[in-house]
Amino acid sequence: MTGAPNLAAVADGLGAARDDWRARHRNGADQGVEGFPSRRRIEGILADLKGALFPLRLGPDTVRPDNERAYVMETLGRALPQLGAEVRLELAYRDEAAAGDVNARAASIVAAFGNDLPNIRRLLDGDVEAAFAGDPAAGSVDEVLLCYPGVRAMIHHRIAHRLYRLGVPLVARIIAELAHSATGIDIHPGAAIGERFFIDHGTGVVIGETAVIGSHVRLYQAVTLGARSFPAQEDGSLVKGLPRHPIVEDHVVIYAGATVLGRVTIGAGAVIGGSVWLTESVPPGAVIHQAFAERETVGSAVPIGHVTEAARVVANHGETA
Repeated sequence: MTGAPNLAAVADGLGAARDDWRARHRNGADQGVEGFPSRRRIEGILADLKGALFPLRLGPDTVRPDNERAYVMETLGRALPQLGAEVRLELAYRDEAAAGDVNARAASIVAAFGNDLPNIRRLLDGDVEAAFAGDPAAGSVDEVLLCYPGVRAMIHHRIAHRLYRLGVPLVARIIAELAHSATGIDIHPGAAIGERFFIDHGTGVVIGETAVIGSHVRLYQAVTLGARSFPAQEDGSLVKGLPRHPIVEDHVVIYAGATVLGRVTIGAGAVIGGSVWLTESVPPGAVIHQAFAERETVGSAVPIGHVTEAARVVANHGETA
């Protein structure tokens, strides 16, 4: 076939495809919708929020100690209304938003988020300190903040998680995916992560929506905290929102390439070795290795079996967390 495409026919075909899609998924609700949250705009808002959180390190070169407060106020005065516009678009897009005042709801969400920024900053300070303490290659906390992909991912996550909890999951997911694209670290904004969290190296880490992670936890690259199964409804569609990802208690270390699946509990102080595959709970203080799994206690090491059997054998001895 030669010659130029028939643009009128292409446009008509694309229009028919859009109509079919909307009939299946939105029941025509896109008609009259004024817009949709924008990844490009949210990326700009995030740059401002990161600058407001860390003015001298992530803000523009013009920021100095004597003007950083003024910079923060000016930046938030610009970024928060812009964020409010994106929140409003998400609320207006959702069917249930018609039941309330979208403008008032958006304003309330952004006010709550803005008021929580000091707490987000303190959480991020703890994440930076955990990375500095946990990595002998780290020369300074400034190096950690500026260079470590795990910290970049956590800046996005702390912001996204708060917005997710406030009821704007789409805006939150866009923020999370911006970090995913930049770092290779995929953290769903619904995941609850405690204080002083450190992802070393980071590429390939996956943390699912309903994961719960305690304080002082360290993960290495290519760790997956995922779901083991996906219950379906009678029509074959997946059941949404069920707790299906792991619970990781305080002071756990999970080394590179480990995969933990399902609503299992990794007990406080446990160490999961590289490339381990776990689908059962692990008791507090356990040390699970890839080639030879064992549970170490003070003064003893109790062999359990090969890694694929480790959690199952521990569970059969009644020692699940």
